[in-house]
Amino acid sequence: MMPRTLLARTFLLLAILVLLTTVAWLSLFRFIDAEPRARETAQLATSAVNLIRAALFAAAPEKRLALLNDLSTREGMRLLPAETEDRVEPMPDNRFMNLIRQELALRLGPQTRIAAEVDGIPGFWVSFRFSEQDDDEYWLILPRERAKRSIANQWLSWGLLALALALAVAWFIATRISRPLKALASSAATVGRGQMPEPLPETGADELRSLAGAFNRMAADLQRNERDRSEVLAGISHDLRTPLTRLRLEAEMSVADEGARAAVVADIEQMEAIISQFMDYARADQGEAAINTDLGALLSSLAERQHCLGHPLQADIPEHLPEIHLRPKALTRALTNLIDNAWKYGGTEITLRASIQPGWLHLEIGDNGPGIPEGEIERLKRPFTRLENARTNATGTGLGLAIVERVARTHGGQLELLAKSNGGLLARLSLPLSS
Repeated sequence: MMPRTLLARTFLLLAILVLLTTVAWLSLFRFIDAEPRARETAQLATSAVNLIRAALFAAAPEKRLALLNDLSTREGMRLLPAETEDRVEPMPDNRFMNLIRQELALRLGPQTRIAAEVDGIPGFWVSFRFSEQDDDEYWLILPRERAKRSIANQWLSWGLLALALALAVAWFIATRISRPLKALASSAATVGRGQMPEPLPETGADELRSLAGAFNRMAADLQRNERDRSEVLAGISHDLRTPLTRLRLEAEMSVADEGARAAVVADIEQMEAIISQFMDYARADQGEAAINTDLGALLSSLAERQHCLGHPLQADIPEHLPEIHLRPKALTRALTNLIDNAWKYGGTEITLRASIQPGWLHLEIGDNGPGIPEGEIERLKRPFTRLENARTNATGTGLGLAIVERVARTHGGQLELLAKSNGGLLARLSLPLSS
């Protein structure tokens, strides 16, 4: 039931605090207001009783009935004699009514009773005697509203206005807290994909300003380290390829034995391939911007290139694939690595399949090899790791899957290595269509 976002949770907690504070304030107001309102009500009842006493004593006997009728019509007050068989329903037993009882007992005498209903007639019933020596008791019936206690409309209006303003301020505070954290989370996700986010604004409270500054420095350091690593690897590649070219030329010209010459050339080609993989891993998507790409044309070109290299694919590419915003060179590099791995370790029946699911693009490379143990899948996605079994009978650097994983993460997608039902491995590269 608890909201998941920080904004909603912060606002909910602040709103609960505001509501509890408002309820506590109203409760305190009602508690404090009870005594003066009870005293006022008792004073009104006492004044009415004294008025009736004085009027009846002062009025001529023949005019008393007209006086009582006039009081009933104009003031809503009636006078009835109290009978022993009266069915009396007492007032509620609460603090407000108890205070009224106490005040009336002090003003009219301890024998005074109050009732909410007598013989089925509702009202504010107050008993009294014309004098302390008089045994006859009378009921004075006042309008029930005089014994009711309610908060004035203006107080309710001000309370609701204060509550609305407090909730608006709570929302403002919650957004001020959550907005920089949301921006930080977005920038952290960008860094996780291997990209450089825009610097966060270093504004707001000291803690948030310090956090934004620390993140900006961390992102800048990571970018500088990535750039330095790429420059070092590029320098190494350049420096190594020159002597390797000389070695190849020397082997072609100086080694007389054809088998030995072929072995030397193969070793040199393997070293060049290793250097290329190092550069692919270091480069990732550096220098390439995402563009709208014709996915069908890209996959068809990739399949045709593999066919020219002697690696025919069973391609299942739907017609009219949509254009997708991605980095075509990085994606081609990732798919090429998956296809190369399938040819090296997975047999001779290699398939390439593309499909569109709601919100996702799935690119699948399948083979009929021995597969990968489930417990080794995540480990093989790390750089420089290989299986010590039939799938690693060829030489390599252990960077192929790490390159694919990095490209997938850069696009906000994922790489899955799944076992096929009929044997073999299915490498699925899933990319979000919104990337």
